[in-house]
Amino acid sequence: MKGSGIENPAFEMPSPKFGRRWLEGPARAGTGAAAHVGPGSGPEEGPCGWGPCAPRTLQLCNNSEGYLAAYSLLAIFQGVVVNGLINISISTIEKRYELNSSLTGLISASYDIAFCLLSLFVSYFGERGHKPRWLAFSAFMLGLGSLVFSLPHFKSGKYQYGDKLEDTCQTAETTFANATCSASTNSSLHNYLYVFIVGQLLLGVGGTPLYTLGTAFIDDSVPKHKSSLYIGIGYAMSLLGPAIGYVLGGQLLKVYIDIQIPERQDINYTKLNQDDPRWLGAWWIGFLACFFAIWLLIIPFSCFPRHLPGTAKIQAEKISETHDDGSQILVQANNIGQSFKDFPLALLILLKNPVLMSLIIASSSEALVATGFATFLPKFIENQFGKSSSFSATLGGIVLIPAAALGQVISGVLVSKFKMSCRAIIKFMISTCSVALILNTVFLFAKCGNEPFAGVSETYNGTGTLYNLTAPCNANCRCLRSMYYPICGRDEVQYFSPCFAGCASYFFNNMKKTFHNCSCIGKPKRENGSEDYEAVPGKCPTKCNFLPLFLTFFFFAVVFTFMAVTPTTVAILRCVPDKQRSFALGVQSVFLRLLGTIPGPILFGVAIDNSCTLWDINECEAKGACWIYDNERMAYLLMGISAACKIITIIFVVMAVYFYKPPPLTKALPRKTAEKRSAIHT
Repeated sequence: MKGSGIENPAFEMPSPKFGRRWLEGPARAGTGAAAHVGPGSGPEEGPCGWGPCAPRTLQLCNNSEGYLAAYSLLAIFQGVVVNGLINISISTIEKRYELNSSLTGLISASYDIAFCLLSLFVSYFGERGHKPRWLAFSAFMLGLGSLVFSLPHFKSGKYQYGDKLEDTCQTAETTFANATCSASTNSSLHNYLYVFIVGQLLLGVGGTPLYTLGTAFIDDSVPKHKSSLYIGIGYAMSLLGPAIGYVLGGQLLKVYIDIQIPERQDINYTKLNQDDPRWLGAWWIGFLACFFAIWLLIIPFSCFPRHLPGTAKIQAEKISETHDDGSQILVQANNIGQSFKDFPLALLILLKNPVLMSLIIASSSEALVATGFATFLPKFIENQFGKSSSFSATLGGIVLIPAAALGQVISGVLVSKFKMSCRAIIKFMISTCSVALILNTVFLFAKCGNEPFAGVSETYNGTGTLYNLTAPCNANCRCLRSMYYPICGRDEVQYFSPCFAGCASYFFNNMKKTFHNCSCIGKPKRENGSEDYEAVPGKCPTKCNFLPLFLTFFFFAVVFTFMAVTPTTVAILRCVPDKQRSFALGVQSVFLRLLGTIPGPILFGVAIDNSCTLWDINECEAKGACWIYDNERMAYLLMGISAACKIITIIFVVMAVYFYKPPPLTKALPRKTAEKRSAIHT
């Protein structure tokens, strides 16, 4: 790297001779200046191909629609891997490689760490580079990251699972020989943590050009009034990735991790199935499939020209809406951005732009809420409404992903249809955020109280104490608090596990498991005949019927929240100097992660932990996960965080409107007029 910038041949512009030959046609068609556009004076358009190899059929894709299709596919696969497969596989990876949650949290954070470190530099140098080739590099790194992330499966050998611990009341001490506290073993499996981190870092490197240079290229290549529509479609397509990742990953986890379940010769051996806590699914298959699929996308991105045909004309017709603080003149007069020595000044220009920084802080506040709910909405539904974890995750995906995609498409269409100016776009954001804030009050009236839980919210038929799972009826059962297996008794009270309910036996009747001889379960509350069981697996049915109401309000809250995402991107692209648009998106990406996506799940996690009423205490007396939450406290805390962030968003968007000064009519000339005149005279 020298003072003139990156000299990697992969990111150099095509041959000027080749570019001029392609531009001869458009020049004769009436745009005289286009024929003289050189490497330093304007867009270099060209055919779709590889050097002299430019098949005629490829030219059908050499337009903004063809690029948008390739961009959308890459965004989808990036979402499949980063926000889908990794999230759904993380618990399996924890068990397989003996990692605790703090270490897997480090794995998840590695993507954002790489993104933050590289975003500014990639967006700065890529602004004047060959953006489609940067996206080919993005596809290469995303594919490589997927491959590296799957490697531990092939290096760690076959999965060895131990004997199953009984979950019923057992008084014999020999039954729990495997449940005693033991120090950490000498297993080397946890060393694969570093491989996972490297894989995530590579994925972060690959994701950086996608949402900075890739988005800016869309804005370069389409008329101003269509930019929001195209960006909205691209962002909406990126939301399909997590949905596909969750569905694909969920199905793959039903396949045994080593494909074929090993047979054992034990006398009491029963074949491992998905309901067994020792079951691990084939988490690695999805990453391997995405590796091949993403690398195929290197081909289309490598054949796109530096600028799509017609870009020069589109740029010439655009009217600058840069915030009038003198930065546009400063950047053009000093040609800032040509070398690395300009980096500090270029960054300072953006940081001193009050409109840009207000929009960035507003979008970061929204990102904090969005990532927090994306992480913990299934947990909220599971605890508030008494649903299973899998069903809660499905409901969360059904609400979040379609609502977010719909919001981004609707806002893109509205901004495009009404041809909103930069100021109008920012005012539009105020209205959408205000509606989202009002809908956020759903947490106040669509919350549920806690169902009766023995040892937590009520005693064991008058014996024992609150917040103590052990009572005289189960004192001799030697139960483990680390084995959470809720059951519902015939007395309509929920118990932590069959063991804590004092159940000594269980039977299968038509594939349905029932528990019997339970010393802690009282008589039925409703005399409707004699039951042939005392408890059944699972939580007791909730009496709260607010779930449909909550999902409806929350759906529209997400729609209006994400209706601000596309307009924010468009407003950022318009309020900064033309030659700093990619760099502005890079600055936004850094703040978005430092203030939004990284602290969001942490803040929501702290709030949810603050509402915990029963913690997992393992055999070594170490505190683990939370089993039972105070539902009302959880609802109020999440609503408080969400409402506070919405108010911060609205305040900074209002500040953006206040600070924004459109360029005077005498300055609001087509962007490339001066450059074209200069090119003609040379």
